[in-house]
Formats: sequence, C-alpha cells, structure tokens
Amino acid sequence: MSTSVARPKLAVIVANGIDGDSRVQKTALAAARAGWDVTLIGRSSSKHTQRSWFGPVKVVRVPVASHMKRRVAARAGQGGARAHLTQFGIKDRAGLEQLRAAHGAWVREKTARIGWLSQSSAGAPAAVGLKAVVRARRGAHKLRLKAYTWEQRRKPEEKPTGDWRKDWPALLDLDLAFGPVIEKLAPDVIHANDITAINLGAMAAARLRASGRKCVWLYDAHEYVAGVEWPQPRMNTAFPAVEKEFIAKADAVVTVSPEIAEVIRKDYGLAKTPLVVRNTPVRETIGGAAGRVSVRQACGLDDGVPLLVYSGWISSERGLGTAVEGLAQLPGYHLAIVAGKRSPELVRLLALAEETGVRDRIHVVPYVAQHEVADYLSTADLGLICSQRTINYELSLPTKTAEYLHAGLPIIASDVKTLSAFVREHGVGEVFVSGEAGSFVEAVTRGFAHVADMKAQITESILTELSWEHQCEGLMALYSEISGLTPPAAAAGFSWGAVERAITDADDDEEPREELERGWTPLGKTPVRLGLGPANYAGQLAAFAQAVTRERSDVSAEVVKHRTAQTHEYPADVYVEGKALKNLDVQLEQVQRMVPRYTHLIADAFRPVFGGLNGDSIEGDLPALRNGGVKVALLAHGSEVRDPALHRKRNPYSLFLDAPEGYEEKLAAIAERNRRIARESGLPVFVTTPDLLLDLPMATWAPLVVDVDAWACDRPVMKRERPVVLHAPSARWTKGTDRVLPVLQDLHDRGRIDFRLAEQVSWNTVREMVMEADIVIDQFAIGTYGTFACEGMAAGKPVVAYLDKESIAACGVTPPIVNATPETLGSVMEGLLADPEGTARLGEESAAFAREYHDGTATARALDGFLTR
Repeated sequence: MSTSVARPKLAVIVANGIDGDSRVQKTALAAARAGWDVTLIGRSSSKHTQRSWFGPVKVVRVPVASHMKRRVAARAGQGGARAHLTQFGIKDRAGLEQLRAAHGAWVREKTARIGWLSQSSAGAPAAVGLKAVVRARRGAHKLRLKAYTWEQRRKPEEKPTGDWRKDWPALLDLDLAFGPVIEKLAPDVIHANDITAINLGAMAAARLRASGRKCVWLYDAHEYVAGVEWPQPRMNTAFPAVEKEFIAKADAVVTVSPEIAEVIRKDYGLAKTPLVVRNTPVRETIGGAAGRVSVRQACGLDDGVPLLVYSGWISSERGLGTAVEGLAQLPGYHLAIVAGKRSPELVRLLALAEETGVRDRIHVVPYVAQHEVADYLSTADLGLICSQRTINYELSLPTKTAEYLHAGLPIIASDVKTLSAFVREHGVGEVFVSGEAGSFVEAVTRGFAHVADMKAQITESILTELSWEHQCEGLMALYSEISGLTPPAAAAGFSWGAVERAITDADDDEEPREELERGWTPLGKTPVRLGLGPANYAGQLAAFAQAVTRERSDVSAEVVKHRTAQTHEYPADVYVEGKALKNLDVQLEQVQRMVPRYTHLIADAFRPVFGGLNGDSIEGDLPALRNGGVKVALLAHGSEVRDPALHRKRNPYSLFLDAPEGYEEKLAAIAERNRRIARESGLPVFVTTPDLLLDLPMATWAPLVVDVDAWACDRPVMKRERPVVLHAPSARWTKGTDRVLPVLQDLHDRGRIDFRLAEQVSWNTVREMVMEADIVIDQFAIGTYGTFACEGMAAGKPVVAYLDKESIAACGVTPPIVNATPETLGSVMEGLLADPEGTARLGEESAAFAREYHDGTATARALDGFLTR
C-alpha cells in the first residue's frame, strides 16, 4: 500500500481581491509548482466567502466588515449627548439626503390630502387641523437640519494620531476577517503581501505559535511605503507605523528592487538585507497566445501605423499626460492605453486629448490575463514609462519594464534614476526628461529611428534575468530556509496559464476534481472543439457536453457559465461573474479564449457570449465568431423565444395569465427579437422542449438531458395505503400551482394521498423527495414537459402534467405522462389511485422513456449534423 507524502502548507495572503495582482498570482502558482500545498487568501467582493481553484492553488476570498473602522469613526465624531441628539438617524451625507426626501414625500402626501378635504364642507375642519400638523412638522424638520449642519461644522478636522490602530482601523477589520481563516488553515509558512497584510501575517503566525504550532512568515514589501504619496493624510502615518511595528518580527523580508531593499534595511536596522524578487513575466507562457487578439488589433490599426503603448495602472504620478501632450507634435502616431477601468485620471487624460486635438489617435484597450500581457503588447512599436520623480519610481524598476522587453518592445522612459540607468546601460530604449513633452517627442523620434538596433539589444541574458522562473527561485529557497521544510515534487501537468474556476460546498481539505465534477472530455486537441455558454440553465449545457463527448471521441468541450447572484451553481469549466462582464478587459478575455480555441459553439438563451462588448444579445457577437471561423448554433430553452400571444391562443391555462405585472410585455419584446435573430442568422437552431418548435419552426428538438443512472430508483411505487404525491414548483405561476393546489389538498385532507409540496428547498432535498414519491405532479401552465418531469420519469415515477396536443405533435414523440388539466386533475388522480398496479407500470414505462430520449444519446444524435467540420 503506497502512502503519499504530506505537502507543507503555504498561505499567500493579500488584502485585495486578487484579480489583477499578477505578483500574488504568480507567487502562488510558483509555490504550487515547487510542491507546496498553496492557499491564496484575498478579500471577497461580497458579504460571503468565495472559494475557487486557480490551477492547483486553492483560493479563498474572505468578506471584510467595517466594525473597527466605524467604531473608531464614531468615537472620533462623538460630541456627547448633544451630538447623539443632533446626528441621530443620519449616518452621512447620503443619510441626510434620504431624510430630506422622506420629509418631502410626507409633505406632498399630506398637502394633497388637505386639498381633497378642502373640497367639501364636511372635511374643512380636518383640513385645518392637518395644516397645523404639516406646519409643525416642517418647523421641526428645518430645526433638525440646522442642528445637524451646526454639529457637523463643530467637528474638529481629523488629524493623524501616529497610532495606526486609530489612523487606519480598517487594518484591524482585515485581521478580524483574515485571521481566523489563516489560523484554521494552520499553514507552515505565511507570505504576507504588501503593507495592508503585514499585521495579518504577524498576528496569525504569533497566534499559531502560541497554540503550539510551528509557523513562520515573511513580509513582501511591494513598494517603499514611506515614499508613497498616499491619498489620505492618515494613511501617511498609519502605513509606516504598522510597517515599523511588525517588520522586525518577520522571519524574512522580500521586496521588488535592490534599491528599495537597501533603504528598508537601513530604515529599520534589519540584520539582513531583504531578498529581491522582481515582478517579471512568466517566460514559459510567452508565445502561447498566438492567434489571439493583439493590442494593435484591439486598436483597429494596420501594421504600418506607428503605435506607442502604455500598459499599467493609471494615476497622475505615472506621468502619462506628458505622452498625451507630446502626441500633438507626433502626427500620424497613435497611443494605446491598456486600462482595466475608466478611472478619474483616465477621464482627465482623455479630456486633455480632446483639448490638444489627438483624441482620435488615442485608443483605450482592455487588460488581459497576466500570462498573456507580453504577447498582447508585442504588435506595438514602443512601450512607454513616463513616471514622475517620486521616491518609489526613483528606487525601482517598474513591472512593465520586463513586460515590454519580453514583448520585444524598446522603451521610451522618463529619467527617473533606476529605470533610466537600466535603459541606458543596456541600450534598450530612449530617455526623456520627466514631465517635459518636448523631450518626450525627441525621445520617441529617436526611438523610431533606431527601433531595430534597440530590439537587437534585448538579449537572452536580459530576458532570463527578467523572467519569473528565474526570480522565483530565490523565493522558493527562502520558504525552505525559514521553515526547514522541503516539499516533495509537484504532480505533473502544471500550467502557468491557469484559469480560475469556482467551486461550491468545498471543504478546506478537498482537492480539485476537474474530471469528476466535469464529466466531459475537456477542450483539447480533437478535430471538433466545442464551446457551450453562457446561461447553462438547469445545468443543461454541462449535460449536453457530457452527452456529446460520451458519444463522440472526436469532440472535446468547454462549458462557460455567466454567473449572477440569482443563478444556481451548475458544473462548468469557466465561471464569469456577471458584474465583471461590464469591464472591457473581461470582455476581451472571452473573445481571446473562445475565437482561437473553438471550432464550434452552442450559444444558449440568445445571450452574448463575450459579455456586453457587442450588445445585449448573441447577434452582436456573430461577426467576430464568423471571422474567427467558429461554427455557431443557437439553443433555446423557453421564455427567451416563447411568443406570449401564441401561447395564450393555444393554451387556456397559459402561464402568461398569471405572470407578474409587466413581465409579459418585457418578455414579448425579447422573444420577438430572438426569433428574428433565429430567422435571419441562418444558423442551426435547437430547442430543448417540444413546444418551442411552434415558436421556431426551423428548429430541431435536442431533448433535455438528465443523468438517468443518478436518478434511477428501485423503491416500490404505489404500495402504500396513502401514496406520496409530490409537487415542486420553482415559481408557482410558471407551474399553475395555485390552480391545482386545492384539488391535491382536498385529496390529502380526505386521506386519499399524502401530499407534499417542495418549495424553497435545496436540490438535494428535492431529489430525495422525488425518490420517496409515488406520483410526481409537474406543470399545468406551459403545455409541455421540462427537466423536473424528466427527472421524475428517470426515477420511475408516474408523472402528471398538462400537455397541449400541438406541442407533442411537433416533436413526433408522445411521453408516458398522464395528461390532465386543472379541471380534470381530480378525476385523473382518482383513476391512478384506483389502479395501483397500472400506475406502477406507468412508472416503469416512464423510466424506459427517459432512458431512450433523455439520457443524452438522442440529444447527441440531434447535434450530429451541426458538429461536422
């Protein structure tokens, strides 16, 4: 019997959301490659803990409250009993405006009532009394606003105290949130990234040691903290203070440049100079993004157009305004600004571009994943670093230096000390005087004249030195040095190009189980590479992927799920947060992942697969998919194409009779648009339920897929005196629940059945209730059968539902579902109860039907024609 060697645990912690922090992501991946059991801990964007896998790295994002921040703010703002009275119920400026709005609404309502009362002599006395009430309330409201404003003016200006706990109490909130998570993990090593995590690493390590566990920690100083021009005065005192308190307690210190390492050593009297680990690209991934969108393509420029590029965070100290001003003296030159979000500084720069007449030559293009940056930038001509003379920029080599050089781009650099010395020493760029547009123009002109010569100076030794593979070697050795632990060799199959994948209900000890969770052949080197996305309603895209790759060895698949707070978690390869899809970088990432990698795409629910890049439907994405040679099919599930008027006409029990107000009008417009897309696109169209063939006559029925083996049930049916009858509506109005509930409740009250209603319960609970049932009651509002009916049939249960004849005739297959209307349900149920043996046989027929039509075989067969090369 073989035994596996336990891997030492490493916690990589950072107080941000992790996304976009390439240094932290690469650190975690490098440690996993070296054999460590790595957990990457960051901050959640919601009130809930978020868990995912980033390749072999477990990711935990922790929600952070603001209790200490509010407590300190409340104490600082206290003015005794008077302040409690004047500020009561008004938290801030927004609260003040809400109070004003509420008062205004009250006054409008009461004065309108006065008008109505005044219209009759009987109501006149009441109108006079109400006027007095309104006057009194108005006076009290004005007095309260004056008191609030007066107290606000009395508050002393908040000045830094020098105590980081008071100046920046958010650090305490971070420790309250992160600390228990780190301590439960009990890592052997903690890697605390950046100043906002230094107290987290120190406190967690100390508490673990106090409990008898061995734990060491290191502090990774991403910048020279004392040299940063922080946006708030209290940060200027808090961050150096917290660094001073904890840095000497660290078992090791790491930073980003030799210059900063030496300054830190002197400032704090450290016994050892911090290890330098530059933030550089992963060289192994460069060249792996061939065929994907480049920065020149994103700008829409031909190869011969001179293109400058700036990639990185946008802030005033980055000095990009110098380049915008200089562009006016460089006719024909274009500038690409790689930006993740539309920040205030970017807005200012674009306004400056309008003033100087160069806005048409500036292109704002999205970020890409950290391992794709060099390839993305490589089609530009020169890379820009326009840093102003701040301490940090003088002392360090910016990350983008290595990114530009790996992209093969010479650099136009400002004359900040470390950067300009590097560029001049190696001959890989031109230097200009920081902040001077004329000097910038001269440097660019010289740069374009000698591009080939400068590119030749980007040597193998420079690229090796400035590669993450080289830089992280010292870090991996440092982990072992301070911990005394050497991890075993990592498992094969490591990739630097990891894509984060969400997980749910995962234990801290759970290992990634991609094959088990996925159940389909992952996208690979097969003749047909099928993408499926982005709705994945009821997990049907995952089920389609399983069915197709099971039946066809020439197909591999990738399922993409666009996720919102309202969606359920179903298996997928890639989860994309709905909020994130508003960002250009995330949208472009979808284009880059799909177009070069897929040969075929099933786009379900007519939703855009790239996010909102080209509009709010799949129609806007089709040109890019066609140009990329991707063969597309459309898949409809229901309401996104169902015609409400047609449905009402053929179905006397239509769900639209009970739809929430405004729902039908909104849905009708969406469905009409989607039916038009289906007609005009000329693409193959598939539907999962038979009734949709009436809305889309050109479509092919691709039956719903359920795991018939997982739903198979050997529990006897109709053997109890009171058979168990189950109804499980996801929403009552869509199932016609309220129309049939009285009938079922009456049968229950008379002792004829044991009726059970499953509402707002988990999927696992519903599944167990189906297994326990004798009869399953589905819908009486749609006229067809859906996923729940298929699951009930797969479990061998007789299913009762309303089926309209036209829908069933459209697909040419009649399911063994007992057809009933709300009016006939009582008599139908009595008939089933009177013949328990016949009803049980109906359950057997249902199981056989589900296996024949809904195990995925028929669905894969329906898709065969589309899945040709």
